[in-house]
Amino acid sequence: MSSLTLKQALTLGIETLDECASASLDCEVLLADVLEKNRSYLRAWPEKLLSPTEHQRFFELINLRQQGQPIAYLLGFREFWSRPFIVSSDVLIPRPDTELLIEVIQQQFPPEQTLSILDMGTGSGAIAVTLALEFKNAQLTAIDASQAALNIAQQNAQRLHATNIEFIHSNWFDNIKPQQFDIIVSNPPYICSDDPHLIEGDVRFEPSSALISKRQGLEDIERICSAARPFMKANGLLLFEHGYQQGNQLKNLLESSGFKSIQQFQDIQGHTRATLGQAS
Repeated sequence: MSSLTLKQALTLGIETLDECASASLDCEVLLADVLEKNRSYLRAWPEKLLSPTEHQRFFELINLRQQGQPIAYLLGFREFWSRPFIVSSDVLIPRPDTELLIEVIQQQFPPEQTLSILDMGTGSGAIAVTLALEFKNAQLTAIDASQAALNIAQQNAQRLHATNIEFIHSNWFDNIKPQQFDIIVSNPPYICSDDPHLIEGDVRFEPSSALISKRQGLEDIERICSAARPFMKANGLLLFEHGYQQGNQLKNLLESSGFKSIQQFQDIQGHTRATLGQAS
């Protein structure tokens, strides 16, 4: 195997990913990860030679990326709320849209507030861990039906020193002991099984159980709405992330389940992506 410089490796990588809109950035991120350096190192040392091991690993990653594998899974982490979260194909990749849920809760409560919060379908733990660190006096309960996902969430809590979280293997409320929460928050499955976006981009490689819900994407949300009230304090809050076209349906679901003071929140594109109801 002939030695390549960093510049030559990047050029070959970009040529391989020529149909990818982010080819240049992807190559830089992957090569920096292989070298365990930041991207500025690549520009500072373009003539540095790759070792055989580095060469092999870089082009293995490039080939996986060419097949469509998400960058986050190749790197093994994704940033959320300015913190690095471990991810694998067992969990959804945390997205900036979901940070809206953190912002909404911060609008409702001061950071020193003592709160009990339930995160339903925690996945990587991005929501639960972030809330545990932003509200240090809160007690979090994080549930997921996937034990593999819970294992990832627990690793993230340990790495980021979020000690105020209890993790429970549960299909929604099934294994939660009787108790009442100030906030129930969820980014549940809400995509229809025939949504064309499911065959595009990163979602092709993400767990379908965390993406797809029956009844036009609303089955899991309906289940949470109908079962949540006994687990909520008086005036407790139920907050969902949902699809940008589901806002009216979410409002109707919460109202029909007895929730009041419905509020809806928009993402940076101006789409309604989160809905909040108050227990009566």
